[in-house]
Amino acid sequence: MPDSLTAEPNAIWKASLSSNGLGGIAANDRYVILGYRDFDDFQDVFQCLDARTGNPVWNLEYLAVDTLDYGLSTRATPSIVDDKVILLGAMGDLHCVQLATGKIIWKHNLKSEFKFDGELPWGYCGSPLITEDKVIVQAGGTDASLVAFDLSDGTLVWKSPGLAPSYGSLIIGSFGGRKQIVGHDATTLGGWDVATGKRLWRLEPVIEGDFNVPTPVQIGDKLLITTENNGTRLYQFQEDGTIDPQPVMENRKLRPDMSSPVVVGNRVFCVNRFLFCLDLSEDLRELARVRDEALGDYGAIIASDNRLLVVGDGQILLVDATSNDCPVLSRLAFSEEKIDAFSHPALVGDRLFLRSGAELTCLQLSP
Repeated sequence: MPDSLTAEPNAIWKASLSSNGLGGIAANDRYVILGYRDFDDFQDVFQCLDARTGNPVWNLEYLAVDTLDYGLSTRATPSIVDDKVILLGAMGDLHCVQLATGKIIWKHNLKSEFKFDGELPWGYCGSPLITEDKVIVQAGGTDASLVAFDLSDGTLVWKSPGLAPSYGSLIIGSFGGRKQIVGHDATTLGGWDVATGKRLWRLEPVIEGDFNVPTPVQIGDKLLITTENNGTRLYQFQEDGTIDPQPVMENRKLRPDMSSPVVVGNRVFCVNRFLFCLDLSEDLRELARVRDEALGDYGAIIASDNRLLVVGDGQILLVDATSNDCPVLSRLAFSEEKIDAFSHPALVGDRLFLRSGAELTCLQLSP
């Protein structure tokens, strides 16, 4: 993380896309992968570019037509694992392809194969989760709320009955001494056994109606959850791996509907119109609430042990994560207009891969 940002954008390269997009960017030191739509808005497009030059490496395109709020572009972030990458489109098309070539290894359609017939106006949003050579996704069928596929060949390993998908992503963590999948379905928080998919516990929210978008965060052996109706809560677990339904800490003022929190030391940071900073050592007491022209409903945060990169509406903010008032140390405008940046960027070394409208830019952050 740099000590300051460049005064003007230092673009190593730029690449034009056929549309804007919502899904996050995946990158390593060789490849950058993201999803968008073709010019006619009939097909999903996943593109891989050379991380050093921005030159195209491969494209995967397939027909995907539906009616969704906020457009048809993919919402999920691709998942790179070894020599493969897992891609999930908003209409439930799941592909495992070779990272270097884009050649399809296996594929499924979650909506048709697992008979999801409910309402999903924002489409499939949760990013694929990879653990123990399994690819775990929320399919949403009555007998297949969560499903796990074998990473190597795509065969179905298990399916877990339950509810429709949430609009957020799952995590893997060890809670109460038990490794488990943790996250939301459409209406509840839950934990599932990694090997079998058996549901271990469920927690109904006090107030109904959360969209369940923000990603849960593991903090030691505890779980941090934040949603728009029920606020921010920290839970502990029983010795059998089930959750204690009464939170050990709670803050009702931080209530994001889209942004996911990050944790630096004993502090929780999250964007919801402001940049919130909560103190984990004092029952999630609010330490700071920073107002800035770049901050709206959503902001992506990348954290080190003393700095935050906050990507807001057309600007990148470098924030001191150690001071109580969380001062903005430096800022960089990456767009001449105030533009929503819903696609989570990727940071590799000092290079930030950032989508702005229908353009992907590789920015060097260090002066």
